[in-house]
Amino acid sequence: MKKLILFLIILLNLNTKLITGEIYGSSVVTDGDTIKILHNKIRLHGIDAPERNQKCIKNKKKYNCGVVATEALIEKINKNAVKCLTQKNKDKYNRFIGICFVEQENLNKWMVRNGYAIAYRRYSKDYILDEQFAKINKLGLWSGTFLKPEKWRKLN
Repeated sequence: MKKLILFLIILLNLNTKLITGEIYGSSVVTDGDTIKILHNKIRLHGIDAPERNQKCIKNKKKYNCGVVATEALIEKINKNAVKCLTQKNKDKYNRFIGICFVEQENLNKWMVRNGYAIAYRRYSKDYILDEQFAKINKLGLWSGTFLKPEKWRKLN
């Protein structure tokens, strides 16, 4: 039990060092894993959504899963203010990396849990259980077939 408590204390300390800022306000959704608040671009931490031009297959028909993911995030935010807890460093595209919320709901988690994005294991293991939930329940992307967004980007 002592080891578990020590582990949790260390984990909490690591997370507070990673999360160093807060950006709050009205947002514009760029795509399923990127938003803009004021002049700050924010990449949703730990998730990877299909690109806007990406097509997926459902019921043997192609559909624009990138647009579906983008629209899902727009509808979820629904003109509410968004709060993003951001890391100190930016990514190679000069975007903050953040965990974003509408009220108390974690948007990153919501996108993965509903199948609009996948857990981006290269950078985080935070949303693997949410991805498994979406996959088991055949939600969103998991109701058909798709290329992982990272692979799609490499091919296109």
